[in-house]
Order: sequence, then C-alpha cells, then structure tokens
Amino acid sequence: METIADRATRVDHDQVTVYEQLTARGVSRRDFLKFCGWMSACMGLGADGIAQVVHALETKTRIPVVWMHFQECTCCSESFIRSSHPIVADILLDKISLDYTETLLAASGHQAEQCLQDTIRKYKGEYLLCIEGSVPLAEDGVYCCIGGKSAKDIVAEVAAGAKAIIAWGNCACSGCVQAAKPNPTAATPVHKVISGKPIINVQGCPPIAEVMAGVLVHLLTFDRIPQLDAQGRPKAFYSRRVHDTCYRRPNYDAGLFVESFDDDNARKGYCLYKMGCKGPTTYNSCGTIRWNGGVSFPIQSGHGCIGCSESNFWDNGPFYERLGNFPGFGIETTADKIGLAVGAATVAGAAAHAVLTNIRKHHEIGEQPGESAADAPPTPAIDPHNQGGNQS
Repeated sequence: METIADRATRVDHDQVTVYEQLTARGVSRRDFLKFCGWMSACMGLGADGIAQVVHALETKTRIPVVWMHFQECTCCSESFIRSSHPIVADILLDKISLDYTETLLAASGHQAEQCLQDTIRKYKGEYLLCIEGSVPLAEDGVYCCIGGKSAKDIVAEVAAGAKAIIAWGNCACSGCVQAAKPNPTAATPVHKVISGKPIINVQGCPPIAEVMAGVLVHLLTFDRIPQLDAQGRPKAFYSRRVHDTCYRRPNYDAGLFVESFDDDNARKGYCLYKMGCKGPTTYNSCGTIRWNGGVSFPIQSGHGCIGCSESNFWDNGPFYERLGNFPGFGIETTADKIGLAVGAATVAGAAAHAVLTNIRKHHEIGEQPGESAADAPPTPAIDPHNQGGNQS
C-alpha cells in the first residue's frame, strides 16, 4: 500500500499537496492541525477559518516563488528561517517551493541564472515574487547588480510574469536605512518601481516570522491578497498600534514613566515613552504575536519601539527622543491632575448651565425688568424624558 511519503517522492513535485509534503517530512497530523489553528488566529480568522486553512493545505499544491535580494542585510530571511515553529521554517523549504533565491540557492553563476529563467518561463503568471531590499535608481542602478544586470532591470523583468508581489521588510517597503537622508544611491521601495501588479508590504526591520508565514498561508488558502491598509500592509497584522497592545500601556495612562534606562522606574517596568518609544505611532503585531515563539518583544526586553514598521523610520528620530506631540491627556498629566481638571470642568459646566437655565426661564415666563419671578404665573412641569415639551 502506497504511503503519503511514497507518493510525495513518486509524484511530480508540482502535484504534491502541502500536507503531503509536510507529512513526508515527519510532521504529525496533530502538529499540522495545531499549526492551522495557530495561523488562523494570527490572521484574525478565528475558529471558523481553521477548516478553510486545513482544507487549503490538504488539497492545494505548492506556490512557486522567486525570492530576490537587493539592497538589504538579509534580516528578513534570517527572521523567517529562524522561527521557533518548525512548520514555519518548512513553509520556506516545502510549502512554497523556493525556486530561486540568492541566499539559499545551492547553484551559482550561470546555473543560478538558469534556475531563475526556467522558473519565470515555466510558471508565468503563477509564481509569487518576493523582494527583500530596496532598488537603487541612481547612476542607472549601478549600486546593485547581479549577473551583470542592475536590480532595476531584474525587478522589471521578473515582475512582468508574477502573479503577485510581496515586499519583505522596511527596505523593500519604504527604503529603510539605504533611503535615509541623503540617500546617495536613490534607494527606492518596490511599490514605486513596479506598477500594474498587486503588492503586499510586510513591514518591519525585520518582519515577524509568523507574520510572514501568515501572509503566505493566506495567499495559499484564499488565492487572493489579504485586505490591506493605506500603506499596503495586511490589516490582520498591522491594524493596531504597538501602543494599544503594549502591556506597559496602563503605566502610560497612569503617568508612570522611565526617566533613564538605569533608574528604578526601568526596573519596575514603567512606560518607555519618555525614552523615545515610538509605540504610539507604530502599527505592528509585536505586542500580540511577539518574537521567538511569543517569548518577548523589544519593549518587553526594556527597549522602546523604534517604529521599524513605519515609512522613513530612520529619519523620524532620534530614536531616544520622546515624541513631540501625542494626543491624549498629556505626558506629564497624573491621575490627580486629570481628576482636578475634570472636576474644574464639571464646576464650570454646572455654572454655565445654571446661567443658561436662568436666562431661558426668564424668557419663557416673559419676565420684565424689575419684575419678580414670584409675581409671574407658575411654569408647567416638563417631563425631562419628553423632548417634545408636552405638558404633564
């Protein structure tokens, strides 16, 4: 009797389903279902989405992927392959079938270039183009060349036959450090180089591995790009500010802040806003998904958010300087001051209400100057819940 593992080696690799590939690598059914549930939660699908993810991975074959590297440090790839969840790493090696990448490709030179040409020709209109790094446009693109071609020419050629494009990390999404002033290479994000193709920006420096996996699983499950925000980022992972999901948020609301990294407030885990934390203006899943299998994230480790999932974050510094203005009660406001302010506002409001009520009453009874209210006819009682003003 033929096993799934036998089928995975016998059948054409293009026809083997994702589940068959995972099983052939020793992934148990239990671990597979746990992964599907975990991915559904990460993507915001909830319990109803688990069955969809399971069905997709059991029935759909691989996604051919071309993964390009331009001006970057490879931290996005490093983040992805070092995920603590074993199936996330398997996504890169099995689920999506990485057909070409300069970082992990065994071949080199002409053989590597042949792999690229074979892929874009065989899977025209079907493959995903993943791009890591910015594209330099200065001096006709000479600052980044591969195989005798500039990054600008390569991305134009490979994007032409791609089904969709994923920009990994801040370099590809917004230029990152290469595009920081004065940007000598004219480093340019992918969405400003490619047009006419759906582009998903997976921001971060680097992005969280599970976020990267979630985007790929979404594409595999639903065969369409996820819902994106105004910056082209998947809303499932970038719809909330780091500030909103930060466990230190109650300290911010209470006016408890770290004044220096070595003070007693830092040891107590107070809010890092005064130390330049950009959490209030940064959208990412760091506070919920976290890093290293959910162990921690920068703020939990004692360092403020530097806003790496936002455009131009290198020029939005300095990193250790507090934000100049952030809507709310005000950074120096304490609970006592808030109480006093609210109390003063209440008294002022009550006084104003009394004055207006008195003026309205005089108007209603037609009181003349010098006339006493006692001499006027009684005012009919008004039901406070009857806005029409009918008599009781």
